[in-house]
Amino acid sequence: MRCAAEAVVFDMDGVLVESEHLWEELWTAFAARRGAAWTAEQTRTVQGMSAPEWAAHLAAFSGLGTDDGSVGATEHEVVDGMIAALEGGRIELLDGAREMVVAVSDRAPIALASSAPRRVIDAVLDHHGLTRRFTATVSSAEVPRGKPAPDVYLAAAERLGAAPARCLAVEDSSNGLRAAAAAGMTVVAIPNPTYPPAQDALAQAALAARDHAEVRDFLLANLAGTTEGAAR
Repeated sequence: MRCAAEAVVFDMDGVLVESEHLWEELWTAFAARRGAAWTAEQTRTVQGMSAPEWAAHLAAFSGLGTDDGSVGATEHEVVDGMIAALEGGRIELLDGAREMVVAVSDRAPIALASSAPRRVIDAVLDHHGLTRRFTATVSSAEVPRGKPAPDVYLAAAERLGAAPARCLAVEDSSNGLRAAAAAGMTVVAIPNPTYPPAQDALAQAALAARDHAEVRDFLLANLAGTTEGAAR
């Protein structure tokens, strides 16, 4: 650690909830309904993109073009599928995620910097009773560029009122790790076993954790003082 941190920024998909496979499932099904074969290579290409970015890619890949109407309809259909999956009990918190968020938010303000669209972020946090733990949440659709650009992490730090260099970030994917590092944050990796991060991205992390308990302990050990967290 360069200096004691004063805030923490979490990713959502793959860090708090088990959902990366659902995005891939929905992208694959959307393309298949239009006669296109979505592959793991396509998933790697769009992981970390904002919803407008991946919707444009998916619409073009599926032969729909990239006009605003096609892209908007593509995003809406896929996001509807994610909300249905959440309501059907298919987007659960990862083991130790709740305990990690509660412990860290009791110590310092926390934010969410997610590639998920606003509708999914709000629904997931509300469903799992975590909304009031977060001082700020930012979707990459609300900033100019999605991950691996640092925009969403810089916006999260600004909303927390913290310098990026005084923030810890928790990520699981290649583009997420790159984004948080590019923002100047100290990055903690919790590698996704299904979609493991590239070695160059993982090398930018101060810690590659085995589980959420190890992430929690690292965050608590490197936070300055006992700053009051978000309202609960």
